[in-house]
Amino acid sequence: MLNIVLFGPPGAGKGTQSQKLIDKYNLVHLSTGDLLRSEIAAGTELGMKAKSLMDNGILVPDEVVIGMIANKLKEHNDAEGFIFDGFPRTVPQAQGLDKLLLEHDTEISGMLALEVDDEELTKRLLLRGETSGRPDDQNEELIRKRVQEYNTKTAPVADYYAGQSKFFAVDGIGEIDAIFKQLCHYIDALKEKQEK
Repeated sequence: MLNIVLFGPPGAGKGTQSQKLIDKYNLVHLSTGDLLRSEIAAGTELGMKAKSLMDNGILVPDEVVIGMIANKLKEHNDAEGFIFDGFPRTVPQAQGLDKLLLEHDTEISGMLALEVDDEELTKRLLLRGETSGRPDDQNEELIRKRVQEYNTKTAPVADYYAGQSKFFAVDGIGEIDAIFKQLCHYIDALKEKQEK
């Protein structure tokens, strides 16, 4: 099973690239952002709690997210693999995900990190905010807080996967197709390694 963590700060292009990777490799998309937004849209207790945290730029508790992911794994137990988008964001989440995947007889194949500098991210998110209708993409102060939160809390996750020789950095600035080609290069190598 091919399990990819697509990593990168808000606005790095994870949504765009993950859709292309899903189509090419027949993976199930697990976006914690989408999972949370659907809970919010449904008005569940979990969704309302998550909304108040997200509105303040605070991450949602691990056990909540791991629980949602566990449900998705059960729902798609015959999948060829998963692409994790926006998760894990902390080392305890990465450890929790490893434990959860082990229970399903699988593991993370690799982490692909889209690297984009802070100024470019801020520009991209403000631009996205003009069309997305998402309030968190329209407030520059909140955007900078989200990017800082990402940088502070998630950098150790890259080290965690690097320690398992599963970390691959990809330049997230450039043509969408050129970035996609780089991602595919790493995924094809991971698939080949798994098949041996």
